[in-house]
Amino acid sequence: MSNLSFNNAHFILIDFEFRPRGGVEGNPVEVICMVALDLSSGQYTRHWTNELQTMQSPPLDIKGNTIFVAYYASAELSCFQALGWKPPTNVLDLYAEFRNITNGLFLPDGRSLLGALKYFGITGIKSEIKDEMRELALRGGPYIDEEKASLLDYCQSDVDALHPLLLVMEPFIDFPRALLRGQYNTALAKMESLGSPIDYPTYKGLCHHWEYIKTELIKEVDANFGVYENGSFKESLFQQYLQTKAIRWPRLESGKLKLDDETFKTMSKLYPIIQPLRSLRDSLSKLRLSALQVGEDGRNRCLLSPFSSSTGRNQPSTNKFVFGLSKWARGLIQPRPGFAVAYIDWSQQEFGIAAALSDDANMKHAYMTGDPYLTFAKQAGAVPSDATKQSHPIERDQYKQCVLATQYGMGAEALAARLKQPTLRAKQLLAIHRKVYKQFWDWSDNLYNITINTNRLNTVFGWQLQVPDDLNPRSVRNFPMQANAAEMLRIACILMVKRGIQLCAPIHDAVLIEATEDTIEQQAAMAQQCMEEASQIVLGNFKLTSDVNIIRHPGRFLDESAEPFWNMVMAIYERVKAEANEKLNSNTLGLLTPVQSYIS
Repeated sequence: MSNLSFNNAHFILIDFEFRPRGGVEGNPVEVICMVALDLSSGQYTRHWTNELQTMQSPPLDIKGNTIFVAYYASAELSCFQALGWKPPTNVLDLYAEFRNITNGLFLPDGRSLLGALKYFGITGIKSEIKDEMRELALRGGPYIDEEKASLLDYCQSDVDALHPLLLVMEPFIDFPRALLRGQYNTALAKMESLGSPIDYPTYKGLCHHWEYIKTELIKEVDANFGVYENGSFKESLFQQYLQTKAIRWPRLESGKLKLDDETFKTMSKLYPIIQPLRSLRDSLSKLRLSALQVGEDGRNRCLLSPFSSSTGRNQPSTNKFVFGLSKWARGLIQPRPGFAVAYIDWSQQEFGIAAALSDDANMKHAYMTGDPYLTFAKQAGAVPSDATKQSHPIERDQYKQCVLATQYGMGAEALAARLKQPTLRAKQLLAIHRKVYKQFWDWSDNLYNITINTNRLNTVFGWQLQVPDDLNPRSVRNFPMQANAAEMLRIACILMVKRGIQLCAPIHDAVLIEATEDTIEQQAAMAQQCMEEASQIVLGNFKLTSDVNIIRHPGRFLDESAEPFWNMVMAIYERVKAEANEKLNSNTLGLLTPVQSYIS
């Protein structure tokens, strides 16, 4: 982490205009122009794309104490990436810092550059002009001289806006930690430029036939449920189904069934028979395959939207990001011939973070055994010390559900439903958790009380939340785990990029990397080392472990729970392709002469 401060730094304010190559969403960035302002000299640097393309490095005075300042810096660093320039060492992203300063507050003008300027009472370019210039940039060339001048002036107007914004924000910026957040933008630019490999022909085919596939999916899935009528889900029919299966379903205060996706997700874990229906509803309600941003080279690229959640996590569009789609659709991720991808995720990350932050010895020990759920049962005296996952699966699952319930802030009734046990049993388990992990609960209760008094929460590296009055108590208690998990992911990504690992995407507590088939094990091991180091940096030398899943061509990214639905979709897809080919051949034969028809 840099020791630079505001007073001894050399600031360069920078902005690019760009668009996806060829105007195709999902393609890499195509740079249009750049403007930079050196605050030390007051000199502007303005260049059009043809000049920038000839440069091996930025046309700027880069020194050891130089800080590049931008608003949403990952976009600017994507332009560095597109031009083949080495990224700057020190980056200050005023978007991330504005997001941090105002996290938890309602902002009527939003968090764009214009919104930040309005928040601090600074006059900026009119939104109508900004929209007009963006459209001009997205249109692409060739540009006449007047248009070039307009785009350069527009680019400079954003640079000029950064100066007063930097000055007014400076008292609120924690510089060493701000520069750490700035470094994450280099990793973001790498991921947004590389993207995830997609089976492009299958993706395009599914898009082309998606309406038909959806109709067939309803027929096949609903054959076991009988809850759709004329293609629409009917609550009354679903209620009848639940009664026949004796399933107790959560309800709203009004008495109606809770039909949100989170409820379906939870209930499908309790009752696996529900999983196909949940996948169907998820696919029909939010899956717009054509919205997935896939470039002409068959890679999914989109804005990863860093720092967008209150916990500081990325929040890319659920439609544009392959990991935001229904789980079965991740089967579209397929490495290229000769390559492989590895999905690496921290093991029980939030449990480990809670153990470390609370310094609960029992919780730490449970995590370090590699199976905190079974160890919890042993610590509670529910199973013998030599118990295994195979010898006591029922007890282990009950104590696992109890651990997850505490992480998600569930009450006794919700846990009872999850366990399919009486509420009294759920209350017993929660009481046992409080007893075994007393140090954790004392820490959590103390943290909650302090938060209520101060209305503020912070992570180890200074990501803060100003707590609104209506914030759910569960969210207050979960914030340290989720927000420090986000810190951990950012640091891990920074380390991976520095070590040359090809990062494709971040996914909450995991990353997707890519390498050649003969180097994927080595690269995955290196990535695991980075994740381990990141956990120690955040948690004071407490080490979190990780799991690896390697997929080689022609394998697909599919987990066990999603594979049946993927297979159902693909079976329908193969049928519709065969029908389309048969129809095409039939039409072609009708145009042939009798002799040609006989020969064919």
